[in-house]
Amino acid sequence: MLASLLAFARPDVDYHALAPEIVLAAGLCLVLLLDLFVPDHRRWITGTVAGFVLLGAFIPVATLAVIGGDVRSLFDGRYVIDEFALALKGLFLLAGYVVVLLSSNEMEEGGYHQGEYYVLLLTSVLGMVMMASSRDLISVFVALEFLSIPAYMMAAWRKRDTKSNEAGVKYYLLGVFASAVLLYGMSLLFGLAKSTKLSEIGAAIGDGSKAAAVLGIVFVIVGFAFKVSAVPFHTWAPDTYQGAPTPVTAFLSVASKAAGFTGLVAMVYLAFPMAKDVYQPFMWVLAALTMTVGNLLALKQTNIVRMLAYSSVSQGGFILMPLAVAGTGDAAGPALKAVVVYLLIYAATNLGAFAVIIAVSRTTRSGEISSWGGLFNYAPGLAVMMTIFLASLAGIPPLGGWYAKFGAFRAVVDAGSGWGYTIAVIGAINAVVATAYYITVMREMWMKPAPDGRVSAVKVPSPVVVAIALCGIGTLLMGVLPGSVARFGDLADLTHAFGG
Repeated sequence: MLASLLAFARPDVDYHALAPEIVLAAGLCLVLLLDLFVPDHRRWITGTVAGFVLLGAFIPVATLAVIGGDVRSLFDGRYVIDEFALALKGLFLLAGYVVVLLSSNEMEEGGYHQGEYYVLLLTSVLGMVMMASSRDLISVFVALEFLSIPAYMMAAWRKRDTKSNEAGVKYYLLGVFASAVLLYGMSLLFGLAKSTKLSEIGAAIGDGSKAAAVLGIVFVIVGFAFKVSAVPFHTWAPDTYQGAPTPVTAFLSVASKAAGFTGLVAMVYLAFPMAKDVYQPFMWVLAALTMTVGNLLALKQTNIVRMLAYSSVSQGGFILMPLAVAGTGDAAGPALKAVVVYLLIYAATNLGAFAVIIAVSRTTRSGEISSWGGLFNYAPGLAVMMTIFLASLAGIPPLGGWYAKFGAFRAVVDAGSGWGYTIAVIGAINAVVATAYYITVMREMWMKPAPDGRVSAVKVPSPVVVAIALCGIGTLLMGVLPGSVARFGDLADLTHAFGG
């Protein structure tokens, strides 16, 4: 009788640990309710509230990080709040806040439905925050769908634009296919381990020598490869990035990609840590193909958003690079640190670049790179900031991008294997190639005349100015003071992040 009563007893829930998720859930409900009662000419209030919700959710993340202490484990270790999770939750929430800043004027001036947009944005961020703590197949998959389904609709938010419709449909169809592949791989892993807990799956499949284990691992990696737009699963990215509203593109290229890598890292380090002979060659090929194909296709682009789409594909290859040696020797810790640091720096840099694109396109009304001609003559501030962001993406010191690439290269070289040295050489060649298309945009801004002789200053909305300033400061600080971002990378110590 006592056992039956205990079975129905109230579970012990750490509400402080779950506070970011609770704030986001309550916040998106509040935004939805506000949208029902706020008059049309005051719909901008929903964006303001969404921004405060994201900042409010960041407060418990900060307090949990300051308090530190033991890992907070919920639901029998299936949902974990550790330093690794907190670092990535902070990234998702701040990236979401910057996207809100970028969206405010575009949503208001475009006549789009604002309340629903911010509800979907907050829902997607909630899925990302959940992904950072998920240590179970079910919670990982639910978090992935939670962040993906709103993104499908956001990509098609300009419903009167055929390109935006195409972006949403293509993203949705390929996303559903990738989810099916991922779920099939997860079902194979569950069948082998008789458990959905990642650590128990890792112990059950061992070195992954069984055929079913190999298939499960490959299918899971393919599913996540779609989310991070790794070649050859990247075909959705260029059309979706170009057709979606630019703030949504920024969101997909940074937050959604980071969430995909978060899930992939959890699977690699927990679900199949000993199966290095299976996942490492696959990761190696994905990394080499992704950075190479992404760069070569970016060189041919004349549209700046499409160029940054292929640039995002290429950057994903550099982030995959450390995972190609994660199981070699003592490379697991440095590889994880390199991935976390790269995601943090890339988020600030890429969001800043898209913020400048939004500001400039308000005047040029064009996405062509040639329309950036003479930008320094009539908008010197924007030209300088875009130069900073592009130089950081290229990995030029002393900007943040150089430290991100340095960490990735150090991780593969320190692994001390032939595979590591080879991928380092491929990465070095691609880093040089990537500089070419970034310099093309810089040359247009600094050396070419304005295509229509314009001399009037660009009027940049205040929220976009704030977004550019935040991203610019972050990009500069993380390059000049790399210790500031290295600290967050140190949080990815395996002892804390994944239980040793």
